Amino acid sequence: MEPWENWQPEPELLRDRVILVTGAGDGIGKACARSFGAHGATVILLGRTIRKLEAVYDEIEQAGHPQPAIYPLDLEGATVKHYEELAATVEREFGRLDGLLHNAAMLGALTPMTHYETALWYQVLQINLNAPFMLTHACLPLLMRTDEASVVFTSDRVGRKARAYWGAYAVSKFGLEALMQILADETEVNTRLRFNSVDPGPVHTRMRTLAYPGEDPRTLLQPEDVVKPFLYLMSPASDGVTGQQFSAQRTGSPAPGVG
Repeated sequence: MEPWENWQPEPELLRDRVILVTGAGDGIGKACARSFGAHGATVILLGRTIRKLEAVYDEIEQAGHPQPAIYPLDLEGATVKHYEELAATVEREFGRLDGLLHNAAMLGALTPMTHYETALWYQVLQINLNAPFMLTHACLPLLMRTDEASVVFTSDRVGRKARAYWGAYAVSKFGLEALMQILADETEVNTRLRFNSVDPGPVHTRMRTLAYPGEDPRTLLQPEDVVKPFLYLMSPASDGVTGQQFSAQRTGSPAPGVG
């Protein structure tokens, strides 16, 4: 049994916390951002498409939750300087950072390695792996100042057991798992920082539709259905839990990959 299965989150579970969510304009990122806000957090919505971020912003604000913030950023073109500026902005505007959810990702192509385009390989690795590293690296000093901060990486089954044709996407998710484990091991003794990953399983998202265009969406869970493990890991309930790989669904579609 997963630790959150019988867990009942309190309404103000994340009160006074500041949580940054990448890929917050759609899918699981959007669902998590709304859930964090509903439980009292001030959510920083990071994404590429301002229109989508504004829609999520309006939903959270109109529901009467803490006013969120929008931070537009294209992860493909972002450099170390951009992430340093982001961290400085968070420090200046909020004075703290209690949580970071790495959810933004790019599928790339489902194709044999012999046909994989080098430019696309670099693009997928930049968005799915280099960006989470640079963002975490820039935010680490801020995260370390809080009593107990949490960093969560959205993973995938093909990032734990590779399958043919999943190319750069699978490699990037394997890299995220390694990054999570290294950070957890390096911070476990002297800090209360937590680093964990969650495989949401098959979920009806835009990326899932790209990977499986013929799939019946009625057979899949919705993003809101897999929020609970992310909420648990961002909350004080998971204090002391670090370096762990979690799965939101016990069973799922036989088709691998892409929550």
